[in-house]
Amino acid sequence: MHPTCMSTTLQAGGGSVMVWGMFSWHDLGLLIHVEQRLTSTTYLSIVADQVHPIMLMAYPNGDGFFQQDNAPCHGAGIVQEWLQEHQGDFTLLRWPPQSPNLNPIEHFWDEVKRAIRQLVPQPSKLTELDSAIHQAWCQIPRITFQHLVESMPEELPQY
Repeated sequence: MHPTCMSTTLQAGGGSVMVWGMFSWHDLGLLIHVEQRLTSTTYLSIVADQVHPIMLMAYPNGDGFFQQDNAPCHGAGIVQEWLQEHQGDFTLLRWPPQSPNLNPIEHFWDEVKRAIRQLVPQPSKLTELDSAIHQAWCQIPRITFQHLVESMPEELPQY
């Protein structure tokens, strides 16, 4: 119980930071800070204003793929309508619900979390956590996200 042998930790309820991110085999994509929670309106603005222009630039022939993970905001009517209107710009992958083990972004987030857990000292303020997330995101090696994309199954299980 000597003070030099003890370190402080923050228990649950210390706050959180929400970010939305994307990557492809070629490169890291955006990491967007999300205020409050991700609603269908916020998600639609991210897809329409951020993702769509990148997809058009990277895949001008409309041969790119976009994957969502079936979060409730992804299935909202306004999002589905927008995706339907822009279906020629990229292919939306059908994805089984409740399947985080198949989703490469979940494994990417694990890499980010591991990097943050190794920080000394640990972030103690939300601004420090936000900065640490962005720094960890940018430092993930290219080979890591390439392996994650390559690990996706050729065909998804039927659901």
